[in-house]
Amino acid sequence: MSLQEEVKVKMKELNEHIVCCLCAGYFIDATTITECLHTFCKSCIVKYLQTSKYCPMCNTKIHETQPLLNLKLDRVMQDIVYKLVPGLQESEEKRIREFYQSRGLDRVTQPSGEDTVGGDPMGLPYSTFDHSRAHYFRYDEHVSLCLEKQSSSKDKSKAVLQKYVRCSVRAQIRHLRRVLCHRLELPLQHVQILFNNEALPDHMTMKQLWLSRWFGKPAPLLLHYSIKDKRR
Repeated sequence: MSLQEEVKVKMKELNEHIVCCLCAGYFIDATTITECLHTFCKSCIVKYLQTSKYCPMCNTKIHETQPLLNLKLDRVMQDIVYKLVPGLQESEEKRIREFYQSRGLDRVTQPSGEDTVGGDPMGLPYSTFDHSRAHYFRYDEHVSLCLEKQSSSKDKSKAVLQKYVRCSVRAQIRHLRRVLCHRLELPLQHVQILFNNEALPDHMTMKQLWLSRWFGKPAPLLLHYSIKDKRR
């Protein structure tokens, strides 16, 4: 057969390789279990592992206590799925846009140069699609955080209801402060992020924080935040 000859393959012959067994749909945010290399939609496998520690395909134990630690976003597989299935990427992009619009939220876009931390710290480029204007942190490794309000007898301000957060390892302390200020409806200068009563600098990334303060400890990483008196 000539190298120039075109080979046609029916989609049904490929489906077993690009369809999630949990939802029977094509992979969205393809995520692979590192212990057995089986792949699923990210949302499907994360939901499944809330009640199980085993791979739904081969029954391999993923992790004794924290199975989510052994999941990895499979960007190559997602690239392949988007190339093979016409309109899938556009449909997913539309769904995400509508999700944000229906809730009146701003979609995450690439931050300005001052917020960019020297490229991808994981050294894994995603070059097939142009993500320069959206989903800047979407394919990063993530870290789990617990944000507790620092207790004070004088401070009567409210605490955030949702204290558990998952974010990119490239996210910075300044990003957490902005999220907190938005939820608490406070000016940026009134909120400070603390670790063991130490104020953390705005430029510190979650990866730097985890490696320097929390390495070897179980997730989530515990942080506190303080709220300055509005009258000051």
